[in-house]
Amino acid sequence: MTSSPTPGLSRFNALDDAAAAAELHEVCASAAWGSKVLAQRPFAGTPALFAASDAAMAELTTADLEEAMAGHPPIGRPKPGDPTSAREQRGMAGASEELRAELLELNLAYQEKFGHVFLICATGATGEQMRDAVEVRIRNTAEVEREIARGELVKINRIRLSRLVEGE
Repeated sequence: MTSSPTPGLSRFNALDDAAAAAELHEVCASAAWGSKVLAQRPFAGTPALFAASDAAMAELTTADLEEAMAGHPPIGRPKPGDPTSAREQRGMAGASEELRAELLELNLAYQEKFGHVFLICATGATGEQMRDAVEVRIRNTAEVEREIARGELVKINRIRLSRLVEGE
């Protein structure tokens, strides 16, 4: 069974390259990822879009991954005025000041060790779950952590692409 494009995916397929690239940049800050996904248009359905996204993510170099991660704010500090960032970090909305302080400290230690923001698919996760994840992952080697972050980006990109082509 093949899926047909949703109205949102049809709209995305019909955009000129510059407009489509701008929308993809809102999904993922890696220019290489965006170029690879853009080159696969038009998409027959959301599964094809996800497959192109996943394949592009698998091909990213370390520098490309760093560029992608740089587009994400630290957990507990969504970008002001950015509804995507706020929605994705909704699990921090009711977090205590103590938990926020713990996460800030852990984020700083993580960033010191790895040179990039702690990246996790925060959608649906509580503040406690995110804290626990950074406490575990900070023990990883840089290589292991980079691949975990790549997997988290795959999940985040799929959620964001779904919103792009299927609406809220």
